Amino acid sequence: MEHMETDFCVVGGGPAGLALALLLLRSGARVTVVERARSFEREFRGEILQPGGMLLLDQLGVLDRARRRGGYPLRRFQLVEHERVLMDIDYHQLPAPHDFLLSVPQRHLLEELLTACRERPGFTYVEGRSVTDLHHEGGRVTGAVLGRGEQRLRIEAHVTVGADGRYSKVRKLAGLGYTRVDAFKHDVLWFKIPSDGRTTHDIRVYRSAGNPVLIYDSYPDSIQIGWTLPHGGYKELSAAGFPALVRRIEEAVPIYADRIRATLTGPGDLSLLDVFAGSADSWVTDGLVLIGDAAHTHGPIGAQGINLALQDAAVLHPVLVASWHAKDAGRERLLPYETARRPDIDAVFSLQARQSAAMLTHGGLSDRVRPLVARLLAHTPVYRKVLQQIAFGRTPVRVRADLFTEQTGSQAA
Repeated sequence: MEHMETDFCVVGGGPAGLALALLLLRSGARVTVVERARSFEREFRGEILQPGGMLLLDQLGVLDRARRRGGYPLRRFQLVEHERVLMDIDYHQLPAPHDFLLSVPQRHLLEELLTACRERPGFTYVEGRSVTDLHHEGGRVTGAVLGRGEQRLRIEAHVTVGADGRYSKVRKLAGLGYTRVDAFKHDVLWFKIPSDGRTTHDIRVYRSAGNPVLIYDSYPDSIQIGWTLPHGGYKELSAAGFPALVRRIEEAVPIYADRIRATLTGPGDLSLLDVFAGSADSWVTDGLVLIGDAAHTHGPIGAQGINLALQDAAVLHPVLVASWHAKDAGRERLLPYETARRPDIDAVFSLQARQSAAMLTHGGLSDRVRPLVARLLAHTPVYRKVLQQIAFGRTPVRVRADLFTEQTGSQAA
């Protein structure tokens, strides 16, 4: 078995893992990121950055670089029913410069985060290999094992970080329980159609005939559409055949019916997202921490996924730096991260459940009450409070730049 040492082993090269790696590198630590994929040339769902996420990326010096690769600023979040705008949340009411939403391919963001990491001493990127086990010494996690047989690699680390998504292998290997909550009544069927040069500069929940639809501009020259389905209902709908399924989608989004008909040629053009919420029962144990979707899973409403991942990294960063300098990776030393962060995550769960119920349910009382509630909300102090929470989170997070140093890991240890 091969062996290497590092200060922090981060499993998962998504927004949470790479942002945390960059924060730790800038604080003088050695960081190894393990990513099972060999490239970023794959489909990503999360593309929307809220102002809070943009602020953190700006503080890390990555935002402008990602934007130069291409993206679309989005000004509004709208709830539209039969061409009638029921709710119009204007992000320009927030303070500049982060007074908008940003639709940017996640690949652009990841490539710039990885480039920034590679510019720092002490960084190692292991791609195309998966974690198969965790290494333990004295009752605590002391690193990760990659591969099997003679090709195994053991990475020894002060702390191992699971940033490997909603179906986290690290979480499972650590024996940390996970509670799934089917708090949403919908799954989402995602696809893209050509924009033909027509952009909206908005995110919309569009309600017409059939199930509600999420719509926003996607770079380059595309419109991302998410058709909501009854939870677990795709199998029944697809049983009628693909042409029938496309007709149902056209009915739900008549404004794009011609492009939908021309673009969707087979099931491979569609991507089904199983929408659920959930949280690991604990996010920390001796020598190990979970962040992002590995710790807590959310639905797509409110475009929170990337932003929560970046905020997790910023909150965990000073906790890990203190742990590293104290040479103490015990659970109690790491627990302040979970103690600080879990109430904010619980608030997002609650807000998303309310948003989903208000915007995506249909029929009976909800259809009659929705226009009235939307009009009232726009003229109350609650509107501004909700906007602030969606944009920046219950507790705004900033990068602890005071912990940055140009020292190498060995010098700072």
